[in-house]
Amino acid sequence: MRIPPYYKKPGWQRFFAGTMAGAVISWSVFLFTYGVLQEKQVKIMEKQESAIMELKQSNSIYQEESRELNEQQAKKLSVQEINVHLLNGERFKLSPLMIHKIQIEAKEDLSDLMDRDLESIFESRKIIKKTIENKVYPIDDKDYRLLVKEMTIYTSIHIEVEVFFAN
Repeated sequence: MRIPPYYKKPGWQRFFAGTMAGAVISWSVFLFTYGVLQEKQVKIMEKQESAIMELKQSNSIYQEESRELNEQQAKKLSVQEINVHLLNGERFKLSPLMIHKIQIEAKEDLSDLMDRDLESIFESRKIIKKTIENKVYPIDDKDYRLLVKEMTIYTSIHIEVEVFFAN
């Protein structure tokens, strides 16, 4: 089998020339549209990169401000609550009402500490302890004193005390 000579038939020559011209034109159209789309993508990416950089900068500024505010707030923490817990009320056969009265009176003695900053309260913790220990609590014709066993100071002050007879 032999290949027909295309140079003798001008119809085939026009077909192949048209195919080549179409291929060149379609390739140039493809390159043009691809270039335009890539250019748009590059512009979008540049905008996004600049937006990301701006957001990173503002985020770092906000984080720094937040860190500074947290440090300031940590310095300015204040007491929100005072809890007094009586450890040995059963030993003296005190009723729950008497235990509650002692706890309430001790809380009232310490009510001045509310909304004060933790640093000043920590510096005066010995005075607070002596305030609780030196007061006599008269209940049912008997005088009681408290002995501070443990005191935890933070936004809430927790004090554990033992009761004993005042002499």
